[in-house]
Amino acid sequence: MPQRETMLVPPVPFAPQLLSRLGELDRAVQSAIRGKPEVVRLSLVCLLARGHLLIEDVPGVGKTTLAQSLARAVACGFHRLQFTSDMLPSDVLGVTIYNAHSEAFEFKPGPVFTNFLLADEINRTTPKTQSALLEAMNESQVTIDGRPHLLPRPFMVIATQNPVEHHGTYPLPESQMDRFLMRLRIGYPDSASEREILRNIEMATADSVRPVLSGDDIVRLQASVQRVAVEESLVDYMLAIVEKTRAHESLTLGVSPRGSQALFRAVQALALLEGREYAIPDDVKRLAAPVFGHRVMVNTRTALAQRRSDLGDRIIEEILNQTDVPL
Repeated sequence: MPQRETMLVPPVPFAPQLLSRLGELDRAVQSAIRGKPEVVRLSLVCLLARGHLLIEDVPGVGKTTLAQSLARAVACGFHRLQFTSDMLPSDVLGVTIYNAHSEAFEFKPGPVFTNFLLADEINRTTPKTQSALLEAMNESQVTIDGRPHLLPRPFMVIATQNPVEHHGTYPLPESQMDRFLMRLRIGYPDSASEREILRNIEMATADSVRPVLSGDDIVRLQASVQRVAVEESLVDYMLAIVEKTRAHESLTLGVSPRGSQALFRAVQALALLEGREYAIPDDVKRLAAPVFGHRVMVNTRTALAQRRSDLGDRIIEEILNQTDVPL
């Protein structure tokens, strides 16, 4: 099996030029997603932490626009897949075919061989096709006919789904949900932002976004994330939250070790995005619900009693309020 280096470039911690261009990246994406600065900022955290992003919300609030804008703001490969019930794993990964001229089998890469893969309405395809992304999301490679094929870097899956309409959908299993570093909900814009969207319809699209960073820049920034300092007291704080999810009476499934790692990386990435060389407790508070909310499973009794799609997030917020913050 081919070996991939841990880092493609040496870490460049807190390089002033790159960090200032992160601000440009933030502004570029916000030019298409009006009135949602926190959503845009958290999506950038997900990118810097080498994570994958699930955007879950009702139709028409900008899920696809956010995904396209993020990809267009970085000068590297982008592919959009509209998931449907008749899509096959080979439509995502690629296929090996026989070449009569060379008298040999050749691998034809699928759309997953890109830097940003937009999996639009991922819950409309079958579990068999959904699971085709598991190896790619976890190991940045795919295996076809017993042969591994490495994916380019950076590599990020941005998936969208509608949590309201369930006809003809296939809910993502817990194993796949756990592969997404973060789940975000965009929500409706406030009246001032919606007025601006109406007045600038042509500008409020992903097509207006221009690249401000290269793929190599993103890889260097991702490497720099590892240099952000996280005090032991902050690690204890994160682990205390994780332990409470595993013992909470309303949850049948708590946060996994992969989830703990995801929060740690996200906390480092948020600190870097805000120009700090160290993480603080507020980073954990800000990220716990987006990182943990989709990884926990609410028990049937609580789910039937409250009937809310954001129950996981609300329980994480409750746990945060019950956990002592390190000084």
